[in-house]
Amino acid sequence: MKAFVFPGQGAQFIGMGKDLYESNNECKEMFEKANEILGFRITDIMFNGTEEELKQTKVTQPAVFLHSVILAKAIGDKFVPDMVAGHSLGEFSALVAAKAMKFEDGLRLVAIRANAMQKACEKNPSTMAAIIGLEDGVIEEVCKSITDEVVVPANYNCPGQLVISGSMAGIEKACAILKEKGAKRALPLKVGGAFHSPLMESARQELAEGINNTTFDTPICPVYQNVDALPHSNPEEIKQNLVKQLTSSVLWTKIVQNMGKDGANEFIEVGPGTALQGMIKKTLEGVTLSSASI
Repeated sequence: MKAFVFPGQGAQFIGMGKDLYESNNECKEMFEKANEILGFRITDIMFNGTEEELKQTKVTQPAVFLHSVILAKAIGDKFVPDMVAGHSLGEFSALVAAKAMKFEDGLRLVAIRANAMQKACEKNPSTMAAIIGLEDGVIEEVCKSITDEVVVPANYNCPGQLVISGSMAGIEKACAILKEKGAKRALPLKVGGAFHSPLMESARQELAEGINNTTFDTPICPVYQNVDALPHSNPEEIKQNLVKQLTSSVLWTKIVQNMGKDGANEFIEVGPGTALQGMIKKTLEGVTLSSASI
């Protein structure tokens, strides 16, 4: 069974999507439609901009979304999923590719999400850190033990890799304790703020309004969602889970395990980079991994 998976923020690179724009008229039209909806030429930044420009949350998120969704469209008949999932932002790409919502609606929601998250980051300077080489339970206990600052498990990426999220002081304190407890690495990430933590509450509220005003349809296959790692096809359930996502942990390890239990033996990553394939390789044995290509 085929599982198509969609990457999140951090997978971006200069030049992403340029081949699609130049080789396929339908893809070009979708990119130009996106420029119109966003109110600026995101394609100029994606194809020829600087790393600094592309790194801004309000640019990165729609850029990764566009590359993923337009690539899924471009592969045409090869996009026949038995199930889909997306890591954080990638969940929006997965939902559009699986026809749970229209391309234009998905892009508008991603733009709302990106701008709301950027505002929340500016209001509460915060960060994230990748913890390598410790059991999830140890990391969870350390996060719970820090009561004077916000620190929570944010992204369960694969066994032995968990990203924590919180205030600057909270992350610094947690990293020091986790190193003492034997973490191979406790690496602060170059991100705009504490994604998937309570510090994103203002962004969640803003995004919730957009999601509740958007029409969702039944997807063509089950969508494994970040907040509970379970397959969903009911549009109302999908919406509720999408609203919760910004302040909840990304249960990627469980998503991959559940997809494997449900029969997935071939995983195709749709979008920039190969980060998800690396995570899946560390989570499941004996599955085929590849990148979608036209």
